[in-house]
Amino acid sequence: MKIIYFAKIRELIGKSEEEISFPNSVKTIEDLIVFLKNHNKIYHNVFENYDFLIACDEELVDMNYEINKTKEIAIFPPVTGG
Repeated sequence: MKIIYFAKIRELIGKSEEEISFPNSVKTIEDLIVFLKNHNKIYHNVFENYDFLIACDEELVDMNYEINKTKEIAIFPPVTGG
């Protein structure tokens, strides 16, 4: 599955996108975040210490969203206006 990182999240992780294969146990966004946090210390630091939003196939989703048919996941910091 393709994961795209934006803005501060991209800077902290050190890449703009990647293709990752997940075990069958990763069914929701929450499962995905747990998997990534256990995968690498950098991901753990980012997802523990920074606010972020998730979009699946260009639609904002919550942590319970099931990703079984998702083609692309975007992770980005909350957008602020001014």
